Amino acid sequence: MVKFSKVLMLMVLAGTVSAAFAADGDPMARAVFYGALAIGAGVAIGAAAGGGAAGLGNAIRGVLEGMARNPNMGPKLLTTMFIGMALIETFVLYALLIAIIFIFTGIFDSKAGF
Repeated sequence: MVKFSKVLMLMVLAGTVSAAFAADGDPMARAVFYGALAIGAGVAIGAAAGGGAAGLGNAIRGVLEGMARNPNMGPKLLTTMFIGMALIETFVLYALLIAIIFIFTGIFDSKAGF
């Protein structure tokens, strides 16, 4: 697995360097660059979703433990938990939004006005 990840990173690096320095707009370099961009966006979304899932799991576990120790605090704990869950999910949606912006707006083609 380590060897595969090293080879993949080398391919991504070669693709980005060749796409950045291709004066004539080599279609193969562009294909490798956008392929690496899509893979990076997928990894970013996966990491954000994994982190969000871990955070949500810890929040639910903490609320359930608190309710088991003091059942009278149940409604207050649930309200606080739902607010916290919404904030955790917001970060996952931000990662999705950034990945969509990178892939579909043409930000790397200078089409987005930058």
